[in-house]
Amino acid sequence: MLPLRPVCGGIWRAAVHTVRMSRGAPPYRLFSSTCDGAPAALADADTIFALSSGHGRCGVAVVRVSGPASATALRCMAGFTQRLPPPRTALLRSITDPRSTEVLDRGLVLWFPAPRSFSGEDSVEFHIHGGPAVVTAVLQALGSVPGLRPAEAGEFTRRAFQAGKLGLTEVEGLGDLIHAETEAQRRQALRQMSGELGRLYQDWSDRLKRCLAHVEAFIDFSEDELIEDGVLNRVDVSVSDLQAEIERHLKDERRGERLRSGVQVVIAGATNAGKSSLLNKLCQRPAAIVSPIAGTTRDVVETALDLGGFPVLLSDTAGLRDSSDLVEREGVRRARERVEQADLTLVVVDSAHLPSEVDRAAAFLREHLRSVLPDTDRCLLVLNKADLLPEKQRQKLDTELRGVSGLPAVRLISCQTNEGLKAFLTVLHSSVKTL
Repeated sequence: MLPLRPVCGGIWRAAVHTVRMSRGAPPYRLFSSTCDGAPAALADADTIFALSSGHGRCGVAVVRVSGPASATALRCMAGFTQRLPPPRTALLRSITDPRSTEVLDRGLVLWFPAPRSFSGEDSVEFHIHGGPAVVTAVLQALGSVPGLRPAEAGEFTRRAFQAGKLGLTEVEGLGDLIHAETEAQRRQALRQMSGELGRLYQDWSDRLKRCLAHVEAFIDFSEDELIEDGVLNRVDVSVSDLQAEIERHLKDERRGERLRSGVQVVIAGATNAGKSSLLNKLCQRPAAIVSPIAGTTRDVVETALDLGGFPVLLSDTAGLRDSSDLVEREGVRRARERVEQADLTLVVVDSAHLPSEVDRAAAFLREHLRSVLPDTDRCLLVLNKADLLPEKQRQKLDTELRGVSGLPAVRLISCQTNEGLKAFLTVLHSSVKTL
């Protein structure tokens, strides 16, 4: 599992400076309030606020307040002098500055009394217009309410975790859901946020505790003949089964991590095979320079893709060859290093250099693969420039090379005419999906 990311809270700019006091003062001691009826005892309470929606210009921004002074903030800024609004009911109100009573905006306010809130505490949400001036003004006004301070990064979620609203794996799932960019990432994050992983770990914990209880009971009471026969054997079988389950779970070969950060797909091969052209075709823009001069690409060129819902980090690398040029040699070193780190390697070969006989072509490709890859298990063989081959030879290679042992999946394509690209993308998506 990845380290927890900051999830909610702490997203702001200039408003932070308006709620800090000068040096020497106690931390987070905020402006005094002119709000009538604000209890002085709440001035030191730990109530937090932050912009919880994305920053930048938008139609609606959500500012969240959580803690014991949330009701005070609602009264001060939304004009509730008597009763608080009904829980979880959106009301249109004027949002005012408690110091000057100036109207800052008109928006929706929602009151979430504890414990039925995201954080488990009293909580308030202000749904305001998302212009920077409006957001900054509301944050500044909240900073003047006694007992409120800016939230630290991830503090709302931390409080939800501490209140038992979210488990640790659910917190991770929430962070992944917020950062999800593809359909596969979204689906995985939702499964984890729903508690699927937490339930699995809890089941393991319960089974271990049950085994431990049986062993302790055997130690304490076996001489009294109160323990049924074979209890230790059953414990041994249960622990062995559990160990096998955990080992299988850990041998997913970083599948979850790849889905979070993206599958590392590296394009490698000899110079002038069409690696940069393939990169440009896949990302549908001129990300890499293409020229007939061998050795044009000297460094790793990266681009992020959404391949059928799966995140992919695609890397174009320098052509693999011996060179006396120091810069090119460094590029080749980096290319080989990136190939070793890749989850999937696309080995690009110039079809025009292949022997016309299938047996000799297969032997050529095997030798070429050994020079490029330390391990040929996770690679696709891309025969580029198929448009330069005669039609008969192209069809023969395309048909017969697929059944040759010792070769990975082979696809003939042409980046010039787009021939074979659709079938190649299907194979690439299938390969990424099964990693």
